Amino acid sequence: MTLSFWRYAHLALALFSSLFLLLASVTGIILAVDAVQEKTLPYKAPDFDKITLGETLPILKKAYPEITELSIDYNQFVTLKAIDANGNDVNAYINPKTGKTLGTPVKKTEFIKWVTGLHRSLFLHETGRFFVGVISFCLLLISISGFVLVLKRQRGIRNFFSKVIKEYFAQYYHVVLGRLALIPIFIIALTGTYLSLERFNFFMGDEKAKPVNTELSAKAKTTSVFKTTLLSDVKKIEFPFTDDPEEYYIIELKDREIEVNQVTGAVISEKLSPMTIQFADLSLDLHTGRINGIWAIILAIASFNILFFIYSGFAITLKRRSSRIKNKFKASESTFILLTGSENGSTFRFANAIQKQLISQGHKAFITELNRFSVYPKAEHIIVFTSTHGLGDAPSNGNKFETLVEKQNQKQKINFSVVGFGSKSYPDFCGFAIEIDQLLEKQPWAERYLDLQTVNDKSASEFVEWVKLWSTKTGISLANTPSLYNHVPKGRQKLMVLDKTPISETEHTFILTLRANSRTKFISGDLLAIYPANDTRERLYSIGNHSGNVQLVVKLHPNGFGSGYLNNLEPGDVIKARILKNPAFYLPKKAPKVAFISNGTGIAPFLGMIEQNKAQQEIHLYSGFRMETPTLLAYKKFAKVMKQKQHLDQFHVALSREAKQIYVMDLIKRDTSFFMDLLKKNGVIMICGSLAMQKDVENVLDILCKENGLKSISDYKNNGQILSDCY
Repeated sequence: MTLSFWRYAHLALALFSSLFLLLASVTGIILAVDAVQEKTLPYKAPDFDKITLGETLPILKKAYPEITELSIDYNQFVTLKAIDANGNDVNAYINPKTGKTLGTPVKKTEFIKWVTGLHRSLFLHETGRFFVGVISFCLLLISISGFVLVLKRQRGIRNFFSKVIKEYFAQYYHVVLGRLALIPIFIIALTGTYLSLERFNFFMGDEKAKPVNTELSAKAKTTSVFKTTLLSDVKKIEFPFTDDPEEYYIIELKDREIEVNQVTGAVISEKLSPMTIQFADLSLDLHTGRINGIWAIILAIASFNILFFIYSGFAITLKRRSSRIKNKFKASESTFILLTGSENGSTFRFANAIQKQLISQGHKAFITELNRFSVYPKAEHIIVFTSTHGLGDAPSNGNKFETLVEKQNQKQKINFSVVGFGSKSYPDFCGFAIEIDQLLEKQPWAERYLDLQTVNDKSASEFVEWVKLWSTKTGISLANTPSLYNHVPKGRQKLMVLDKTPISETEHTFILTLRANSRTKFISGDLLAIYPANDTRERLYSIGNHSGNVQLVVKLHPNGFGSGYLNNLEPGDVIKARILKNPAFYLPKKAPKVAFISNGTGIAPFLGMIEQNKAQQEIHLYSGFRMETPTLLAYKKFAKVMKQKQHLDQFHVALSREAKQIYVMDLIKRDTSFFMDLLKKNGVIMICGSLAMQKDVENVLDILCKENGLKSISDYKNNGQILSDCY
């Protein structure tokens, strides 16, 4: 079956059942909380699972002259109906070890009764119960189709729980939470469906009319049930009316009903419960969580997740619809054909931006999906914009492209150019784009116009590099400003400037401290995205958590777009920015030792990590600066305090503009044995600062690794022992 089938089935089922799932989830959460609350009531006897009937029955018969019935509910509360020594009726929870009354049986509140009625039947009686059963079955199909979609996305069951790349909030957590909540939701749906079928006697058959079994074994006739039966296995006991041996106990167990001689405890007869009834009881236990408080909490969390899936599922759908294709010209008359392959629609915005510019300059451009590839009689250029799904696979709207290319032979020479979108977090970065590029190169009608260009994590800056190359070669002027291809930023929050260090002729770097909303959670290593012109143009800075505040180190560049904006801020000013999670650059907690390497502006996240190193992990900081400045003196003072607290082991400084002209790379060479030993013992090296510095540091480390018989630097990067966050 195709991916599209599962996706459309998943969406259609969700659309059909969303309103009712919303009601069922909200009421399910309330009922699950009620089930947990019941577990807190003090009516369960200690060591209940060890009490036998032989222990409790004599005690109860001695305490109560006349007993009608004893019942044990799903909370293992024992309810006794009897007449006490004073002739008073008793209907109470009791301690089966002592016979003492613990309390009066608790009745459900009117609110819980109302919620239960809404959850079970929508107040529509049998019609409502039938409809709820249909919705449960839809949820069952949704969970199955969701499971298949994740399997296809992750490329098999072995990768089911492997890393999911975060494209945007709704997509990421729809997959991540879907994997975690899959089993509870599947159980909710399956048991809800079964209970509905059982309610309407779907499983009615001969089994329900099973006769009493009178052919009992000799052991059953002679062994006392009272000694071998635990109270926890009993649902209800009907007591004999008199002491006449011909009057029997009728004991309802979880899987059968038995008649028992009140004197000897021998089984007189038994009747097995139909399997359908046992399945119904099990389904009710699993569906409500009534027998286990932890399971009830899991059900409540799963119900919360269903609510989130309703939101995130529709958010994903709307995002895809927002990228729908709009064409002004027909394919048969267009000279520029833009082919797109995208799983979630993100690639379309890049293609749409190019199409819009081409049309505005008087060119006829047509955009379509890869799976709609056809013959284009007037095409001069074919441009492919495609992402890679899963681990090197085609997106769902591009899985037929190879077949179509072989069938739809073009009659004229056409220039082609391929732009691949992906994430370097995956081993098969832009794998499908590479396949397409090689496929088109083999076609007799296709002529390569540009080499394959790749874009990591939808980077507008990297996409602009292709725009520049293509514009230069065609002579068609396209916008090369990254902001044009960026999303309009959402979710910005207000941050107040608390402090900013001054700059001078010798000090071009300043430290900026901001206070975020008290509800904002962030970690040293996260990123601050600012928008100096209050438009889509974005600048990112690595940040540290300094005493709960956001701290970043910025170098003022002449005419710097971001640095100039930040340098003009004064304490008390408020800016709007976003804090972006960056878990790939968090301090690894399990590393035996860590080496931080930075230049002046990359030191900010490291300062925060050192300050928060309460576990006293072994940390060595290597930083490069131009010269001794007041800011560097402040860093040295900070390092001294951190070393006293055992948050930092060593602080090594390289000054490139002083007399000796020492660079960070020189410090690494000096401490070769330290770095080689660190890598051998699974330590981690973290690099933050400029890309030029990162390149130089990695080149030095690579050379040292080869000289000392270690693996290449790329192996350590793939292993997560070398982490970088450079710009």
